Amino acid sequence: MSDFRENINCIGIQRILCFVVLIYISICTILLSGCSFFISSATVDMTENLSQAILNNNDLATVKAGGPAYLLMVDSMLYRDPDNESLLRAAADIYTSYTDVFVEDKARAKKLTDKALDYALRAICVRKSDACSFRQSNFREFENVIVRLNIKDVPDLFTLGSAWAAWIQAHREDWNAVAEISRVESIMERVVELDEFYNDGSAHLYLGVLATFLPPALGGKPDVGRQHFERALDISKNKNLMVKVLYAKHYARLMFDRDLHDRLLQEVLKAEPDIPGYTLSNTLAQKKARELLNSAEDYF
Repeated sequence: MSDFRENINCIGIQRILCFVVLIYISICTILLSGCSFFISSATVDMTENLSQAILNNNDLATVKAGGPAYLLMVDSMLYRDPDNESLLRAAADIYTSYTDVFVEDKARAKKLTDKALDYALRAICVRKSDACSFRQSNFREFENVIVRLNIKDVPDLFTLGSAWAAWIQAHREDWNAVAEISRVESIMERVVELDEFYNDGSAHLYLGVLATFLPPALGGKPDVGRQHFERALDISKNKNLMVKVLYAKHYARLMFDRDLHDRLLQEVLKAEPDIPGYTLSNTLAQKKARELLNSAEDYF
């Protein structure tokens, strides 16, 4: 009987909702442009709130299981509003983050980073028409556009750099893709020039990894990389534990500095991971720190 009552209540609620929706659609038919604005704003707000909810979740399994639904939802929003700069940027960020953290299958990672990079390129193209040919232009033309961007372009620029870096990582077996690292480096250097504090200094983190991607004999710049890692730590005030993990993995291991390696990772494990905006990343950082420490004897 109680189940029947609940079903009746649900049907009643559905009828009320349908009535409200019909009224809303009628009003939107009359005031189409105004409604489009409000729907667009609400969509962007919801996507940004979704991103924050993901970042502040400390259960990697929950986010991994729910991730595909988030991605499809963002795709559906963009289907209706394909030229919304903020929504394109948020979509690129979500696709990049999900792939970086959870996707191990190479073929799937390529597909997802293809989409992330496409969204990021479309976002900056909406904002700056001369950036629409970033993929086709030669490096000199590319840099000429980059240097003309200003501080208002930093969010789109950083999103593009992070999506491009993830794309290169997924396509690292293709030397043509690896050759595009210089473009990511140019993007992140411009972000640092315009606002090194953006996203708590994350551009420095990317530059640190890029500078230590290769050993010194092959063109790597470990001293430059260490400066970027240290600056990222200073700006983030040690909130972003992933900085120390990447510092240990890319610099300390490259230089065979076991003391620095173990110190950084032990600090990660002792830290409080639940920090607004970093909970998910810090939870993953502690997982990676344990893995690096467990493999240290075999490496050093």
